[in-house]
Amino acid sequence: MPTLDRQDDVFILDLGDGENRFHPDWIASVSTALEEIEQAQGARAVVTAATGKFFSNGLDLDWLMAHGDQYHEYVGAVHGLFARVLSLPVITVAALQGHTFAAGAMLSLAHDFRVMRADRGFWCLPEAEINIPFTPGMSALIQARLTPQTAHEAMTTARRYGGRDALAAAIVDRAVDEDAVRPAAIEIARAQAGKAGPALGTIKARMYRAVLDGLRDKGTPSP
Repeated sequence: MPTLDRQDDVFILDLGDGENRFHPDWIASVSTALEEIEQAQGARAVVTAATGKFFSNGLDLDWLMAHGDQYHEYVGAVHGLFARVLSLPVITVAALQGHTFAAGAMLSLAHDFRVMRADRGFWCLPEAEINIPFTPGMSALIQARLTPQTAHEAMTTARRYGGRDALAAAIVDRAVDEDAVRPAAIEIARAQAGKAGPALGTIKARMYRAVLDGLRDKGTPSP
């Protein structure tokens, strides 16, 4: 399960050491950590990291298949997590040490910056390959955070981007050696910790108003 630690001005949110799929309990744990970060005072920033082979492998499809009657509530919770990270009033950095797929890739896009391992691991939106369309809110998030050309390629071809390719496509901001992923993310976060506060939150909310409205839409989420 996710854990939260603090190193001076930088909160380290570790998503776990498994596939880090979006099980409802996992989502609730991450949301609790984000609430603690929101309520903290003073200079602060966030690095979201993981341990092991995966950053996140996306939605918990096994749970969803077993709880189909809770589909809309589940998707609403996923949307809510994306919206919360996207509008967090602190600088957020995703440290992608391993595979980052589907909703995990979207979660990374909700962060302000991304650092990825250069030599191994893929960033991928596989929905076209597995026949699961993006919700309107998910589409809006992806298209707001990627260039039109990259968004089109990533969404329609399910391309797997290695770290260097992801950097060239501006999906990530840095591609570094494995042992430098988390330190580089912390470095970025620490340099921006002083920006935390209501003004930053307002800037993000206004910058991504259309995306946030789509993610927070209380209507029935489309598949």
